[in-house]
Amino acid sequence: MYERVLCVVPFVGAGTPDDPRRPAYVPLPPSPGVLPSRDGIVAFSFQESDDGKLALVELVAYNREAFNDLLADTRPDVKVFIKGKHKRDDIEKEFKKHKKDLNLDSFATVAP
Repeated sequence: MYERVLCVVPFVGAGTPDDPRRPAYVPLPPSPGVLPSRDGIVAFSFQESDDGKLALVELVAYNREAFNDLLADTRPDVKVFIKGKHKRDDIEKEFKKHKKDLNLDSFATVAP
């Protein structure tokens, strides 16, 4: 029913109310009274890396096309894993490079 990716991405945003600091590819909150689109990312959870420079993120969407920009990102600090395609051990190994006590079970992203 849902597509999920786990990724390591840098933080973006100026840290202001109009541009909050957040992981790259995480959508801004919708404006009051506006329903979020079902075409994009519908849920996410993240943890900050030990050095505070990167985010370890789970993104959820109804279709994989919502991740096209992320999947095409070739920056060296962006790593993407598709849940169900990549091995759990490979994902944990990469994530633990950035957060030594990480457990993938702590990503309990609930989608609408």
